Amino acid sequence: MIYGYARVSTNGQSLSRQLDSINQYKKVDRLFTDKKSGKNFERKGYQELKENVKKGDEVIVHALDRFGRNKDLIKEEFTWFKNKGVIIRILNMPTTLIEIEGQEWVVEMINNIILEVLASFAQNEREELITRVKEGMEAAKKRGVKFGRPKLSITSDLFKQYQELVESKKMSASQASKELGISRRSWYNLVDENMRGNI
Repeated sequence: MIYGYARVSTNGQSLSRQLDSINQYKKVDRLFTDKKSGKNFERKGYQELKENVKKGDEVIVHALDRFGRNKDLIKEEFTWFKNKGVIIRILNMPTTLIEIEGQEWVVEMINNIILEVLASFAQNEREELITRVKEGMEAAKKRGVKFGRPKLSITSDLFKQYQELVESKKMSASQASKELGISRRSWYNLVDENMRGNI
């Protein structure tokens, strides 16, 4: 069996370029995909792929960083496939596409060297991205930008509006909190946290 695997980090990203690349190289029997970070291999599609592969199967991936971004984990996963007798084809690693009868050890040696280099690049790229994001957030905080949901507080006026909706307009607690733009659960959490006899 020939399998394809493609991954992007978020739901907003497209898999089409990777899927086109895989299908142009070789017709696959089945495709597995994920829309999740490559920091580890706890991904539904990837784990399903591992559950299906058997000795003699091939797995085609567009690029090494689509496989994963942690050097040590990538090497562990490659070893797992190798021990299982599954061939991994990484399209941006041409040596993984070579087939030399009786000289497999040469290809494996070259692949191990290239894998080490490319896996290091993939990990470094991810670490640099995390650093840039942290630096950007720190710079934004210094400029007064606030992250996350704004903290809600319950004022006496808001509480009165809530009571009026429930008592005068005969609304349920859910309807009243929705009318005020607050979920019922959030409303009760806020009452519990902020009010406690203060209204």
